[in-house]
Amino acid sequence: MDKPVFLEDIYPANLLYAITIRSSCAKGSIKFINYPELPEHYSIITAADIPGENRLEDTSMPILADNKIFYIGEPVALLIGQDKTRLEEIAALCSVIAEEEEPVFDNPLPVTQVEENETASVREILIGDPQGVFENAGKIVADSYVTGIQDHWYAEPVGAIASFTSRTLPQEKANLPDVKNVSSAVNEILNGEKNNNESKTDEAANEDAGNVLLIKTATQWPYHVKRSVVRVLGIEPSLVLVEPTDLNLHMDGKLSFASLTACHAALGAFLTKRPVRLILNRREDFLYSPKRCKTNIDIASTIDNNGNITATEIEIAVNVGAYGVNEQEILDQVCLGAIGSYNFSNLKLKARANRSNIPPQGPLSGFGIAQGAFAIERHVSKIADFVCQDPARWRKEYAVSNLVLPSNVLNENHAVIDELIESTAKMSDYYRKWASYELLRQSRKIKPLNDEKGENPRGIGIAIGFQGCSLLYHGMDNGIYSVEVTLTKDSSLDIKTSITSSDGDFRKIWAKSVSEILAIDKEKVRIISTNAPDCGPSCSSRNITVITNLVEQCCHDIRKQRFHDPLPITVSRSTEPRYGALWNGRFIPPKGLSMDINSFSNPGIACAVVEVAIDIAESIPRIRGAWMGVDGGKIISKHRAKRNLDRSVAQALGWAYTENIEYAHGVLPKNNYDNYAILSYYDIPPIEINFFGKETGEPKGIGELPFTCIPAAFLQAVSQAMDHCFKSIPLKRKEIWEMIRIRNAGA
Repeated sequence: MDKPVFLEDIYPANLLYAITIRSSCAKGSIKFINYPELPEHYSIITAADIPGENRLEDTSMPILADNKIFYIGEPVALLIGQDKTRLEEIAALCSVIAEEEEPVFDNPLPVTQVEENETASVREILIGDPQGVFENAGKIVADSYVTGIQDHWYAEPVGAIASFTSRTLPQEKANLPDVKNVSSAVNEILNGEKNNNESKTDEAANEDAGNVLLIKTATQWPYHVKRSVVRVLGIEPSLVLVEPTDLNLHMDGKLSFASLTACHAALGAFLTKRPVRLILNRREDFLYSPKRCKTNIDIASTIDNNGNITATEIEIAVNVGAYGVNEQEILDQVCLGAIGSYNFSNLKLKARANRSNIPPQGPLSGFGIAQGAFAIERHVSKIADFVCQDPARWRKEYAVSNLVLPSNVLNENHAVIDELIESTAKMSDYYRKWASYELLRQSRKIKPLNDEKGENPRGIGIAIGFQGCSLLYHGMDNGIYSVEVTLTKDSSLDIKTSITSSDGDFRKIWAKSVSEILAIDKEKVRIISTNAPDCGPSCSSRNITVITNLVEQCCHDIRKQRFHDPLPITVSRSTEPRYGALWNGRFIPPKGLSMDINSFSNPGIACAVVEVAIDIAESIPRIRGAWMGVDGGKIISKHRAKRNLDRSVAQALGWAYTENIEYAHGVLPKNNYDNYAILSYYDIPPIEINFFGKETGEPKGIGELPFTCIPAAFLQAVSQAMDHCFKSIPLKRKEIWEMIRIRNAGA
């Protein structure tokens, strides 16, 4: 198939541009939209012009705010016109007048003190008698752990181009319904085109206004775009066609947000009968796109004289922003990250996803496990430090031997976790370095940090993590996803799938895999996305796990039939949810929802080690190296797997200490955008990856593993070097500087 192009490269004929008019109010009720007199052939579209349902698929979020406003930057109207520069000038004169209400931007309060109307989803777990253990405990280790937001910073901002096309789906030909009850401004475009010198002829217009509304957008889930557009326009699904453009690196940033902008472009094209292009500028995308959710996690544990955890209490607050998009998925993934790597005989967990008046938050290379895993890994490292033990040996002796993965499905091909730790420690020389740095840490307690004989303080940290291969919950699609494979008469293999990829690696991986099964030339393997079955979202490593398994099943079936049945042979395979409970039946779905236990039936597991040296003069941690031992099951291409993990390690380190952004009164300040710093090539340390465990059976998800263990290992290394327990990411230079000042003042 042809390689998709970037959206920025597409310019249909007779194009109209669209710009979003946004609210400047964080919470309130819309009174009216103030805009200047519009030039001829320019129009404004509001919620009143929407012919279908004003709601994004699987959410409560409106396409255009109708009455209530819930965050600064919420789309309220669309400006449509022929000249983008003129549109920007008009947009600068527009304003949304609203009756403001008291907003809530963040809620770090303990979950027991949060008001009910600010809460979206809840998760509570009680195992054993933690309260009784705490009442009689002699030693308690407790702290609060915070993970900040992170921007996806993809290559191209979110956008979409919508136009009518004469292409029709096979054996389907229908006319779009007439547009009724649109605003007079929109009718001005519809009725005034004949007077426009640049307008098309009636014949060309009729040809353009064919039978299908074509949406071109960079999306991780084409069918979510399609269902959203169908809902908003109130038309038949056969009348909407979605063609994904080049995703490049997206880090799960082009799921629901891509569908929202696609609905805006589709609405403009549907009402004007002209191609409409809406692409956010870089600053607009940065300000209003979803970010990795901020979490506040309080953990307290009682420990015995040997360092064993006897009881644990965990309180989790996740700020999911306005409308609570994917709130239960995100909350439960955070909870699984916080409990999944350890066995608790006495546990009390309370977690809430709190809605607030910031833009809707969302996933970023995982739906929340990274935030939970960071908190528990920092906590157990603090326990090990409290009892004067090596954090790696503590994990092996007291925690990992009783590991409970978040699944009620046993898998024989899981790597033994203590062997995974041992392997990673060996390739990083962890034990020798940790002992040496620990001696230096003790010797520095009475000396200034800058009196180190010209050497910067060093530290090393270790952490473990895991990830699933799919989502816990599905939307209106019922979670049934399919792949269709055809062996043609010329011995080519056509794989029909709707999934998208950031770099197309999965296409090469599939070609290698299916050519081995069917003994055909790799060059004869084709990927067809047009009119393909719904394969679900391209996230959580589903492409290389779930979808690869379906493709291989189809090929095995074709191999059985190819010498008995005439060509072409077409085989379809589907995956369906397997409902149940996780964590040995203790992690059950909320009332009214069903949990797919396939999502964690075969998790990938990793151990990470990070070594740092603190640049005292600049108050910056210099990363000397990062090592990861990975149980990824069957690795089809080690080269591509390592390349993806290297990239994720760099992104995880960026989250840990360079990507410092924070909402202030519901908006990201200008300096956050101007100074946003992703990890530079110069700052990326040497990275060593070792694939550990059995390379048989099915592939496991590995793409998000670095986010679950690298940040905690990094912060533990900085904590050892500075002789101070850091608990929040991203780590700020000011925190290091403050500790240097305090230490030097007291020495």
